[in-house]
Amino acid sequence: MSYKRIIMTNFGGPEVMQLVEESSLPEPKHGEVRVKVLYAGVNFTDIMIRKGMYPEVKTRPPFTPGYDMVGMVDKVGEGVTRFREGDMVAEMTVIGAWTEYVCLSAESLTYVPETIRPDEALPLVLSYMTAYQLLHRVAKVQPGQRILVHGAGGAVGTAMLQLGRLHDMEMYGTASKSKHDVVRDLGATPIDYRNEDVETRMKSFAPEGLDAVFDPIGGKNFSKSFKLLRKGGKLAAYGFYNAITGKGGSIPMDFMHLQLWNILPNRRSATFYSIGALRKKHPDWFREDLTTLFKMLADKKIKPHIAGHYPLEKVQEVHRLIEEAKIKGKIVFDL
Repeated sequence: MSYKRIIMTNFGGPEVMQLVEESSLPEPKHGEVRVKVLYAGVNFTDIMIRKGMYPEVKTRPPFTPGYDMVGMVDKVGEGVTRFREGDMVAEMTVIGAWTEYVCLSAESLTYVPETIRPDEALPLVLSYMTAYQLLHRVAKVQPGQRILVHGAGGAVGTAMLQLGRLHDMEMYGTASKSKHDVVRDLGATPIDYRNEDVETRMKSFAPEGLDAVFDPIGGKNFSKSFKLLRKGGKLAAYGFYNAITGKGGSIPMDFMHLQLWNILPNRRSATFYSIGALRKKHPDWFREDLTTLFKMLADKKIKPHIAGHYPLEKVQEVHRLIEEAKIKGKIVFDL
């Protein structure tokens, strides 16, 4: 039986990704299961991987990209007792998810309850997990605190606003004008970063400073975000959009600034969050937090905002849309 997958032939632009057809299905090894992928995510992190700028991926092309997926166990390898055929599972693969079939270690998978839709479960694996851990594992926010979310109209931003609203937080979010309705509907005050001075607006809203700022932008934006904090506040950085898209800054310099601010006697703190690094350090947290998010979805406390469903054939087009920040919410590949 044949199956389709995306192959990234080299590091570079969207054109390096091609859809290919394999003649036979992969076979699970001892401790593995074969998963029929139903939905896979497309994220800005995948842009970084495509360009060879994601430090946690050491693999050289050719390989199949794809950071997160939800699928059904299709075949169980020897030694596997946790899952059986037909079980719904989720995984943060980092690479390898943009394929109709994939073999994965059973130990790394998280069971997806039958009570939730698999396409709605997908955004929880990376986008909501990132938002949840930034709020609760990194910034350790408390109910009623004031936070600023940069990129509030994106996949992680919308997830963070939903989760923050559950704790009655006073939320502000930067976004382009076209995404303000989404930000407002999620309980935050939108700020048009293209036509407004964010620092001036935020000082009018919170003159004493913010409890936390969540920043995936990088470059000069990190320093602006840091200045908006109150004494005891935390900057949680988790991306380098400016450096990746050539809009300013560099990843090494951004890291250096974050470390320097923690040394200076300013009574504020800054940290960089990497979902992969935190999972390696605390592997139990990932399954625990994802299970918590699945329960929140089942209880209808959260509702993932899916920006669109696309076939694998549209991979190049989707990458361009994400890189141009034209997406509201999460993009899903239907397999």
